[in-house]
Amino acid sequence: MRIAYPRLVRWDRFFEDLEDQLDSEWEAERAALDTEAERLRLARLSLFERLSALTDSVEGPLLVELSSGAAVTGVPIAVGPDWLAVDDGAARGALLVPLAAVVALGPSHADVLRSARGGTTSRLRERMTLGFVLRDLARRRVPVTLHTVDGREHSGTIDRAASDHLDLALHDRGAPRRADLVAGHRLVLFSALAGVRLESPAALA
Repeated sequence: MRIAYPRLVRWDRFFEDLEDQLDSEWEAERAALDTEAERLRLARLSLFERLSALTDSVEGPLLVELSSGAAVTGVPIAVGPDWLAVDDGAARGALLVPLAAVVALGPSHADVLRSARGGTTSRLRERMTLGFVLRDLARRRVPVTLHTVDGREHSGTIDRAASDHLDLALHDRGAPRRADLVAGHRLVLFSALAGVRLESPAALA
């Protein structure tokens, strides 16, 4: 017994070491699988999903840099598959920004990490395209100011929105859309829009 006991102790340690080694290898394998799964998840993550996460919960203001060279800072309040609405504190109402006109976004670090987890999207939200929103603004006769990528501004009311452009009746900001007040008309391509200022905050209600 005095000879076997140390051997038993050594064998106990041997099997314990095996268990520890197997556990370490299992943890490493699981970590590798988790890392690969995370890489695949991030590869499928869209900007729409990240912005959806920020509209659901945001900690700080979001900087939106536009292709026109302008930038706006505010709180994201609504999002669609190809647009973002930002409350930048302007008394006139929210700013609707086509994602095609966005060069870069500047969220806080906490919001970067939060958005990387993705947000909840619905089929209804996925169908709320820029064209859909602009057609609704035309239906409601909401006065707007269009900001184009070349830095121009056009104020008026959207008469109609087609598949890739809209018809704008030009009139002074704050004036109603009446025939005697309309100064002209513009057909504006969606691709030329850098932002649509909603002159009524109730437009997105």
